[in-house]
Amino acid sequence: MKNLPLGLIGRIMYALPLLGFAIGHFTNANQMAGMVPSFFPVPVVFVYLTGMALLAAAISIIIQKKAKLATMLLGVMLLLFALLLHLPGVMGGNQISMPGFMKDLSMAGAAFFMSSVFND
Repeated sequence: MKNLPLGLIGRIMYALPLLGFAIGHFTNANQMAGMVPSFFPVPVVFVYLTGMALLAAAISIIIQKKAKLATMLLGVMLLLFALLLHLPGVMGGNQISMPGFMKDLSMAGAAFFMSSVFND
């Protein structure tokens, strides 16, 4: 147990869902565009940009290149998603919004923590 590379395992465990979310953004962009707030023009573009950001963050975390910056930006993005996309639904009594809110909030917190650990 002493030689178990927990840092590597943790990075991979955090990055794999990000990769899955990125793929989902690329393969279901038109369906996900409905979640983009109405004040954003061309919602599908924001879905693709989000997918690219998730993919870049996942790769950066795994290979530890610019990971400090990537995790800080990821944390900001996820916190904004929690507050702008999911919190209004939670406040309106939509129970479906709560898991998304909690997921994005917890993943944002983990991203901020990771940004404090990386040294690049």
